[in-house]
Amino acid sequence: MANQVGLRSERGPILLALMLASFLIAIDSTILATAVPTIVAELGGFAQFPWLFSIYLLAQAASVPVYAKLCDTVGRKPIMIAGIGLFLVGSVASAMAWNMTALIVFRAVQGLGAGAITPTSMTIAGDIYTVRERATAQAYLASVWAISSVAGPTLGGLFAQFLSWRWIFWVNVPLSLLALFMLLRAYHERFERHRRRIDVAGATLLTSALVLLVLGVLEGGQGWAWGSWQSVGCFGLGAALLVVFALAERRAADPVLAPWVFGSRVVVTTSLAALGVGAVLIGLTSFVPTFLESTAGATPLLAGLAVAALSLGWPLSGGLAGRFYLRIGFRATAMIGSVLAVVGAVLLVSFASAPSLVLTAVACFVVGLGLGLVANPALIAAQSSVDLRRRGVVSGTNMLARSVGSSVGVAVYGAVANAVIGASGGAQHPAAVQAGSIAVFIGVAISAVLLVGCTVLIPHVRIVDEPGAEAEAAPA
Repeated sequence: MANQVGLRSERGPILLALMLASFLIAIDSTILATAVPTIVAELGGFAQFPWLFSIYLLAQAASVPVYAKLCDTVGRKPIMIAGIGLFLVGSVASAMAWNMTALIVFRAVQGLGAGAITPTSMTIAGDIYTVRERATAQAYLASVWAISSVAGPTLGGLFAQFLSWRWIFWVNVPLSLLALFMLLRAYHERFERHRRRIDVAGATLLTSALVLLVLGVLEGGQGWAWGSWQSVGCFGLGAALLVVFALAERRAADPVLAPWVFGSRVVVTTSLAALGVGAVLIGLTSFVPTFLESTAGATPLLAGLAVAALSLGWPLSGGLAGRFYLRIGFRATAMIGSVLAVVGAVLLVSFASAPSLVLTAVACFVVGLGLGLVANPALIAAQSSVDLRRRGVVSGTNMLARSVGSSVGVAVYGAVANAVIGASGGAQHPAAVQAGSIAVFIGVAISAVLLVGCTVLIPHVRIVDEPGAEAEAAPA
């Protein structure tokens, strides 16, 4: 089986193209967090820095349902090419940003590209490999995250400390061009296209609702009071738009989120698990480097290594997850992972009172091990519950849930951190940053506990290979 899935196999060039495309998103998620203090020092806007992550994740979350529908309508390859192109444009613009506001806007463009790359990569892998083969394929895809877990923080720290943080975005240019070349050369899909209407109204309603809700959480208590008309307006209008969105989807001819998605227990529960994974992940990647640099005196490079431990634990367990779910099932594997995430989060809270680079890295590594055992089995369980024509929507829904969890999570954590830091004397005092970070880590632990509950709800999914899965895409 390994020979059928490996890079030297008939489908090897396609797998390599997917690995390169995934590497773009993998390294971006680890390289930026390390350089946040340096970016803030040059551009200013400490209170705005959570938007560097939230706007990226928000754009990704809002665009995923549209890309998922297009993926099942026009094919996987055009969507992947468009995503890489957008990510490339956003990277070049971010490298030339002149202030924090401009950088935030250009990060949104990157997020629009990422919204196409990640779910489409997962969908293509689901098309060309059977359920059992995906256990091996996931090990290859996980290796991308393992490499980025070391390369991302290391490069981010080196650029921020010795060159310029702008190289964090310039490095995406050759990577994007290489990914495009490999995709065009290796992947020739056999896909029957169907003319369908795109649910523009549904996508607009969902995007607007998410923007208002995240804006209310991020600015509440900072830009305006929680009880002000701005907060009430953001939360009230955002919730109302979600209700209108749900009603509109019932009447849409081809809804961006079809009703059957919410009627499938497998899709709903695995999406809830993905939402929890996103919330736990973003809490650590966004705040651990700032915590260590402010309280432990760590350099950007060393602080990035703590995040690297998190990113390294994920692919290590993710690569082994296939062996687990083939023996004990998807749900049991995900439950074990969620419990590990709770253990790691509790350790992080315990270690935060006496800041230590090594102990923080150990806690992050344990959390990463847990998340790797949740994310991959949950996604594959959802993909296995539907046919080819719906696989793009299912993969997109899973990625949407993770993005929503991350975007809302970073907004909540940012609001909590800013409130605690402000009440403790301001960001110029290490003790205040420490107090704010501990509050965030407690929030991460609570999110991990909720993740356990989500994995318990996942129903049993039989592992049945789809006949002829390798024929869904023609190799070069």
